[in-house]
Amino acid sequence: MSMYQVKPVCGGDMKVDLPTCMYTLPNVHAQQGGGCGDHALQNGEMDPALKALEARQDEIMRKLYELKAAVDGLAKTVTTPDADLDATTLSQSPAVSAFTGTADLDSLLGKDLGALRDIVINANPASPPLSLLVLHGLLCQRYRVLSSVHVHSSVSSVPPQLLSCLGPRHTESYTRHRFQLGFTLIWKDVPKLQMKFNTQSMCPIEGEANVARFLFRLLAADPQDAVTATQVDSWVDMAMFQLAEGGSKERVAVLRSLNSALGRSPWLLGQELTLADIVCACCLLQAGQAASAPANVQRWLQSCRNLGHFDCVYPLLQ
Repeated sequence: MSMYQVKPVCGGDMKVDLPTCMYTLPNVHAQQGGGCGDHALQNGEMDPALKALEARQDEIMRKLYELKAAVDGLAKTVTTPDADLDATTLSQSPAVSAFTGTADLDSLLGKDLGALRDIVINANPASPPLSLLVLHGLLCQRYRVLSSVHVHSSVSSVPPQLLSCLGPRHTESYTRHRFQLGFTLIWKDVPKLQMKFNTQSMCPIEGEANVARFLFRLLAADPQDAVTATQVDSWVDMAMFQLAEGGSKERVAVLRSLNSALGRSPWLLGQELTLADIVCACCLLQAGQAASAPANVQRWLQSCRNLGHFDCVYPLLQ
């Protein structure tokens, strides 16, 4: 099928006058060679910025491979304990004195740059963190601690004994550089206890048990044995979830376990006071189960009181 023809509107030999007022550039489409990467620079070399980007990518990949190898190595050495582990059935390892170690705050909390290491805890006055008050007293025996208590605007009133739970106010509180640690307790209407230490390098720690673990590590009293450390964590969780928050049946079961463990040794994990004793005793006192506790538990509570570490707790129970 033939199509109609259109006459050309211009001749094929028409010449176009190019302007001469602008500088001329070579026709890149007519050049022979590879891709556009070969024309990044006129001398044929690669752009230095592109070279630097490739070198940076290679360095990142190398570090990632090294990190992966390190994690794989740790995965072969770390074992996860059974979630249903019974702390009362594990073998007891030789106990080491809980408060005889020497703690280096620089290694535990980072290098001191001149500012006071301030631990800030938000707690609800309806449920005072008794174990943290005991640990505060132990920290004061080890370090120079600047303690202070404040009341948040979300709380209308606080009993006087809560305002003085950290002891008398320091007369030299204005000279913060003379102290090693700051311990600030704020009574606030919060659903769960929260601790803030360094907002730039660590997230807040929530829950009395987790904060107690953090403070206890500052005493350099953590057990070196993995079995003993697992036992401590098991007792702490048992105290918080069953004694403090559980029902009557769960509390009876915990009291039975406590009585059995304390029948074999003066403390829960041997011959020395540990974090497990502090948390369990405080939860037991706060739950009002001390009067009805078995004989071994009664003797153990009296031993805790005789140490003097719990003197700050009993005024809050009245």
